[in-house]
Amino acid sequence: MTASDLRGRLTDGLYGLGWSAVKTLPEPAAARLFRTIADQTWKRRGKSVLRLESNLARVVPDAGPERLAELSRAGMRSYMRYWMESFRLPTWSPERIREGIDVQDAHLLTEGLDAGKGVILALPHLGNWDHAGAWVTTHLKVPFTTVAERLEPATLYDRFVAYREGLGMEVLPHSGGAAFGTLARRLRAGGLVCLVADRDLSASGVEVSFFGATARMPAGPALLAQQTGALLLPVTLWYDGTPVMGARVHPAVEVPEEGTRIEKTSAMTQALADAFAGGIAEHPEDWHMLQRLWLDDLDPRGGPQ
Repeated sequence: MTASDLRGRLTDGLYGLGWSAVKTLPEPAAARLFRTIADQTWKRRGKSVLRLESNLARVVPDAGPERLAELSRAGMRSYMRYWMESFRLPTWSPERIREGIDVQDAHLLTEGLDAGKGVILALPHLGNWDHAGAWVTTHLKVPFTTVAERLEPATLYDRFVAYREGLGMEVLPHSGGAAFGTLARRLRAGGLVCLVADRDLSASGVEVSFFGATARMPAGPALLAQQTGALLLPVTLWYDGTPVMGARVHPAVEVPEEGTRIEKTSAMTQALADAFAGGIAEHPEDWHMLQRLWLDDLDPRGGPQ
């Protein structure tokens, strides 16, 4: 067994322990535990924390070192709250899921679904997108389809798929090329698709202006809207210091009347980026972006680090 295999088994085992043990703790105890983990991780100043702080410096350009440190510490606490809640979500009742989120302008989603044309929800890595998805499946009682990046080891990916399917989601693998066609079929049937869409470092990513610099975001949401006629709705999430997570459904991103498919996709993806940027700027500590995003932050050899 290689060192990589050992690391994979250890990672899978730790996630398995989280899902089996954390959900049995009283919620106040679990919250204290994960806040402690967040603070200890932040104090070690590892790569993820430094990258988070660097990303936050783009979002809050006038913040000095002290303010950035405060934001990155709050960011790690927010990120660990996401994990604490995600480990516990399978045990939450429909009432707990519903009462734990306050969704503004939800009518934009429900009216879109009632129109029968299909709806795409596009979200950044803000707050707890799994909780938002569980609200859709349990409160609105609407199933939806999403895409998950394949993780290593495969057993860890299987855990995440089983977890999200247990919340009522249909999960497709990102790789393999078949996901787009399946998503399009679901939308043409009037269904709902939810996609986390604020980072894409592949060759097909669309370049956008994001907090004053160039980043790449996935073309999928815009292409799906063009090809199926589905409504494309940005969504942003945030924590506000209470047990209740805030959420906002933003007005639809329209398909431009003129231009090539590439031009339309670029304009629509930029509109998504602008909606994401507004939500992130309001709640920067809840943006869980611990990886490189902007093109001028990427490794000069061409790959993300």
